[in-house]
Amino acid sequence: MTDKSLTHKQALAAVIQALGGTWDTKRAVLALRVAGYEPTSDEAAGKEARHNLRELAEDGLIVRPDPDQAVYQLA
Repeated sequence: MTDKSLTHKQALAAVIQALGGTWDTKRAVLALRVAGYEPTSDEAAGKEARHNLRELAEDGLIVRPDPDQAVYQLA
């Protein structure tokens, strides 16, 4: 049996579904680090977190209640 690691997006989705609440870049960075993501810099960590949050929003898992703020919640 082979263990297959989750992608960053899958790991973030699992944490968001488990914890709920609101999600911004800072919280997503923390969740990704707990899931094992080791960014080269804080800038890289933020970029990866924002990318994954946008993708999860496109997939319909999360929504931005206020389009003027980059804060998401479960759909």
